[in-house]
Formats: sequence, structure tokens, C-alpha cells
Amino acid sequence: MSVFRFEPFHDPAREFNRLMSMAASGSRAPLGMPLDVYRGDDGSYHVQADLPGVDPDSIEVTVDSGTLTIQATRTPSYGESEQVIVAERSQGSFGRQLSLGEGVDSDNLTAQYADGVLHVTIPVSPRSQPRRVEITHTTGGGRTISGNTVEQGNAPAPSTGDAG
Repeated sequence: MSVFRFEPFHDPAREFNRLMSMAASGSRAPLGMPLDVYRGDDGSYHVQADLPGVDPDSIEVTVDSGTLTIQATRTPSYGESEQVIVAERSQGSFGRQLSLGEGVDSDNLTAQYADGVLHVTIPVSPRSQPRRVEITHTTGGGRTISGNTVEQGNAPAPSTGDAG
């Protein structure tokens, strides 16, 4: 599974300011939607995206052609008439996309949002889960393969090619 950033409505001036700030401070500013992806004991994949302050009704999770897309919108809590002194929290529409790859059951994804964290569970397809193959033993009707028996310490006599 690969993860890449997708922000269709991102402000280029804001991105430039963020990059300049990162270069000046030597630190990396947090993403608008930081996430963790891990694999559970049962083989399913889990995605946890931090979305504090996001209206749950603005969150959209979709799957299309093997790509999981998470989109959300964070609106400011202040109005246009109010004077903003510092605005460091990401605002506006943003999203992330993950390429799901083979072996996942994209029809049975589940998503939960609680305490500012979106948790998406991606189950593994039953066909792709490891399984043990049962070996049956039968008596009679078996196939016999004949060959030379070599006693320990004795090498078989070389064949001369004469049949007769």
C-alpha cells in the first residue's frame, strides 16, 4: 500500500510561505491531515487520520479503482470581521489518497470518527489470507516410482550403453 498527498484546493501562496518557514526554521510543518497506517494482527490495514476541529459531516471517504481517498474541510471558528493575530492551523479543504493494491477487500471498508481522529479499517480479502492446505493420505492405488537402490559405500556400476 502506498501513500501520497492530495490537496486539490491548496493555496499556492500559503504553500510557498510554509516552505519558506520550514527552510528558515529547519523544521517540518505538520501536514493538514497527518496519518498513521499499520497492519493489525488479523492482517487488516488500519488508517488513522488526525482531523481535529473538522465537522464530521464534511469528511468523505471513497474508494475508486483501488484508491482510497479521504477528504475533509476545516472552517475557521472566527468570522471575517474579526482580527486574526495568528493562524497556524490548516484550514480549508484537504485530502489524502492511498493506493490499496492487491489482496484487500475494498467492498467492506469501515470508517469511524471520534475525538478528532478518523479510523478506517481495510480488511484483507479472504482469498489472499494465508491458509493451511490439508494433505490427505490414501491407501492403495498409489503410484510407484522405480529406481536404482544404492547401498552405502557402493557406487552404481556405470552404464555402457549396451542393452543385451
